[in-house]
Amino acid sequence: MKAKIFEIKRFAVHDGDGIRTTVFFKGCPLKCLWCHNPEGVSSNSELAYLEHKCINCGECISACKYDAHKIVDGKHYFDRSKCTLCGSCVEACLGEALVFYGKEVTVETLIDELLKDKAYYDNSGGGVTLSGGECLLYADFCAELLKRLKSLGVNTAVDTCGYYDKSILDKVINYTDEFLFDVKAIDEVTHIKCTGKSNNTILENLLYIDSKGVKIEVRIPFVPEYNDGEIEKIGLVLSRLKNLTGVKVLAYHNYAGSKYQSLDMVNTLPSRLPTSDQLENAKNILRKFNLNVL
Repeated sequence: MKAKIFEIKRFAVHDGDGIRTTVFFKGCPLKCLWCHNPEGVSSNSELAYLEHKCINCGECISACKYDAHKIVDGKHYFDRSKCTLCGSCVEACLGEALVFYGKEVTVETLIDELLKDKAYYDNSGGGVTLSGGECLLYADFCAELLKRLKSLGVNTAVDTCGYYDKSILDKVINYTDEFLFDVKAIDEVTHIKCTGKSNNTILENLLYIDSKGVKIEVRIPFVPEYNDGEIEKIGLVLSRLKNLTGVKVLAYHNYAGSKYQSLDMVNTLPSRLPTSDQLENAKNILRKFNLNVL
């Protein structure tokens, strides 16, 4: 059994309790306009070219058998139509300007990698968080991984957008200590505008997890002119949950612009950033519903 990941982040302190290792799985059913991990949207492997890191050493040209790279008048050109994603150029690149996203892993190899940090989990009350993209696109893989981690005494968390059939949750819920659940909007039209998909299934899954007595931390990406008018509606829905441990209001940022460029993706990042006053106002609205705003 294999899954495709694009990053393993060690010493993560914002993805659940304690010190954690977060695994980012490749592929997502949503297309959020403000996505700060565009390398996780497609389930296909991808090669990113970070122009600002290129030192024009030419090592990629020597390594590539398919003439996908060339330097003309001191400028590097990457022809994606010729690239086979073999990864040879990535290994040869001296400036780390080429990055491969989409490595296939097995449960066994991933377990071995994650257990290297077990001492940190044990001493800090941390563990492993599965994220993405959307990790539950690989539901069977995640179920087996979470089951194995639990058997080894590792705390588990699933960071999810919530867009999938309820049967997916049934595969993993017994092996998950906490869900980190994204809520972007309550109004369906607003949600479709922002993500390309309806939120009916997402909200149903949020209520389903709560009904099973599993801890939930809700995360709200706060994006002015897109979902800033949804905070009160979100607060009302969250106030009905019985197993909500807290709510995080995540300030939108546009730092990921270079990632879009490196993947030749259309940059959909909104231009307007939230102010500190807007963020504090959003938090105060949520506090009116007696929510624990983290």
